Amino acid sequence: MVAAAMFAAAHPVPAAADALPRVLMYKNPSCGCCGLWADHMRSDGFEVRVVTLDDLAPIKRKAGVPADLETCHTALVGDFTVEGHVPAEAVRRLLGTHPDVVGIGVPGMPAGSPGMPSATPEPFQVIAFAADGSRHLFMSY
Repeated sequence: MVAAAMFAAAHPVPAAADALPRVLMYKNPSCGCCGLWADHMRSDGFEVRVVTLDDLAPIKRKAGVPADLETCHTALVGDFTVEGHVPAEAVRRLLGTHPDVVGIGVPGMPAGSPGMPSATPEPFQVIAFAADGSRHLFMSY
């Protein structure tokens, strides 16, 4: 069972087969870019519920986020964990292919990634992480 499944009661999936699962995003109260990421997801058709907490460490541990991939916010989407500024396109791909991973994340806070507007965007990668600690490149931008 993937770690995000533990949150199923608080994060139910809509009944319609073609509907997108709700996004449950945990963020620190002082972070502004997290709200921009939530807006990015909403503009792509996702319903986003934001929970503000002072200490995200317990959420990140329960959701299976590797310590070196931790960023400013953690989201639970369907059966998966989504860490950081992951594009909605990558989340849709994750939901569509349903790989055997705990989740995906974008390390750091790259300029030009969703929630990090910039006139000079930088390339970034979306990394998939599994329960056994393995990782692989999921998508590049």
